[in-house]
Amino acid sequence: MKKIFLCLMLCLLLLPAPAWGEGGERVIVCSFYPIRVFAENLLRDVPDVRLETLAPAGTGCLHDFQLLTGDLRSLDGASALLINGAGMEDSILPLITREMRDLPVLDASQDIALLEENGAYNPHIWLSVGNAIQMVGNLSEGLQALLPDDAERIAQNAEDYQMRLQALRAELIAGLSDIDRRDIVTFHEAFPYLAEELALRVVASVTVEPDEAPSPRMIAQVIEAIRAAGGCPLFNEPGIDSDALRTIAAETGSPVYVLDPVTDGEPALDSYETKMRSNLRILKEALTDSPQ
Repeated sequence: MKKIFLCLMLCLLLLPAPAWGEGGERVIVCSFYPIRVFAENLLRDVPDVRLETLAPAGTGCLHDFQLLTGDLRSLDGASALLINGAGMEDSILPLITREMRDLPVLDASQDIALLEENGAYNPHIWLSVGNAIQMVGNLSEGLQALLPDDAERIAQNAEDYQMRLQALRAELIAGLSDIDRRDIVTFHEAFPYLAEELALRVVASVTVEPDEAPSPRMIAQVIEAIRAAGGCPLFNEPGIDSDALRTIAAETGSPVYVLDPVTDGEPALDSYETKMRSNLRILKEALTDSPQ
């Protein structure tokens, strides 16, 4: 960990001093919602910092996100860009680094074991609380190196937040410890890291990307997987209206619930914890009521 911090310090010292926005503010841009929530906690009570988010709230995957001229303009005056990493920003990062070569990019995914699916790494790492703790640590080290005058405050914020997240992780694991049923079906491949952390088994996902309609063959494969598992609950995501999911539910008799991928809402300090605790309540209900 100390070696990572020293490397970040050396790299950032070679870059220009953090840019200052209007009114003497340092602008830190976050790629999307979960990173913004982490940054809100890390930069709490740090003066002269304004946080902005690149992708609009509700953006769970950045593969189809298109950078606009205004996005590049906001980045042009930024002190740093904070990203999820693990491939999440691959569609936009080459353009950003080409246009803004001096912009520090802090990657939250360092040292996180990535899960591979369909020939690519799954980038939804923040949905494991253990991963979130590591991500907060990574961003903290980068921000301390970037803002050395505020390093002590950032380090204390990181410690406080990581302690809360450790308590959250223990709560989630304990909350499902007495439930025997462990099979679930998710709408898309957002929850493997959460499933791994909670010892759940994702027997199938309806689609690879949330904006892609599954083929009849894919729907049939999900139905077959549910029947082979002896029945299991289906999990949709907020705001998604899926004919495929309704078809699967009708064919299998499996109930449908909603899990939150933590990509939307006001980025309050406790947003991540609140949404994950809500997910725990839903999982307990679904796995308790699921047919045996």
